[in-house]
Amino acid sequence: MRSIPEDRTTRALIRDEALGLFAAHGPDSVTVRRIAAAAGVSPGLVVHHFGSKDGLRQEVDQYVVAVFEAMLGELTGEGSAEAFDSDASAASLSAAFTRHLPAGSPLPGYLRRLLLSDTDAGRLLFRRLYEVSRTALDGLSAAGLAAPGRDPEARAAVLLANDLAVFLLRDRIGEVLGTDPLSADGMARWAPEVLGIYTGGLNAPPPPEAPAGT
Repeated sequence: MRSIPEDRTTRALIRDEALGLFAAHGPDSVTVRRIAAAAGVSPGLVVHHFGSKDGLRQEVDQYVVAVFEAMLGELTGEGSAEAFDSDASAASLSAAFTRHLPAGSPLPGYLRRLLLSDTDAGRLLFRRLYEVSRTALDGLSAAGLAAPGRDPEARAAVLLANDLAVFLLRDRIGEVLGTDPLSADGMARWAPEVLGIYTGGLNAPPPPEAPAGT
C-alpha cells in the first residue's frame, strides 16, 4: 500500500479509479474495498473522503457531468455558427467526444450507464445534451444545411437519439463493423456516413473521400 498524502490529489485518484471500475462493471458490483485496492489506499481512506460508496458515486456522477459540460461547450460556444457553415458534422456529439477523449477513456462507458440510470445526474446530463442538440439544429438551419422540420423539438430529439446510439450500442456496432466507432479510425468511417445522410438523405451519393494525409 503506497503512502499518499490525504489531499485533493488522493481524492481525485480515488474518484478516477472508481469511475473506471463503475464504467466497466457497474456501480452496484464494485465494493469500496475494490476501489481502495485499485487506488492503492485503505478502505477507511475512501470512506474518510466520500463518506460512503454512495457519496463516491455521486461525486463521480458530478465529475462526469462536468467533463461532458466542458466538451459540449465546443458545440455551443462562440464560433460554433461559423463551424456549422463549413461542416455539419460539428453537430455530432460523438465526433466531439472522440476528438477530446483519450483512447481507452472510461467516460463513454460511464455515460452509457449514467444515461440509462434513474438518477438526477442522468436526467440532468440528458437534458443538457438535448439542449445542445437543439442549438446544433438551429445552427445548421441558420447555415442552410438543415431544415428545422415541422416540429424542431422532436427533430432535435431524433438527432440526439441517433447520436447517443453510438455510445449505447458501441460494443455491438464495433462487432459488426470490426472497428470501435468511437476510435479515430471508427469515426473516420462513421462521421462521413452520418453527414451524408443528414445533408442529403439516404438517396444522396456518397461523399468524396478526403485526400490522403488529411
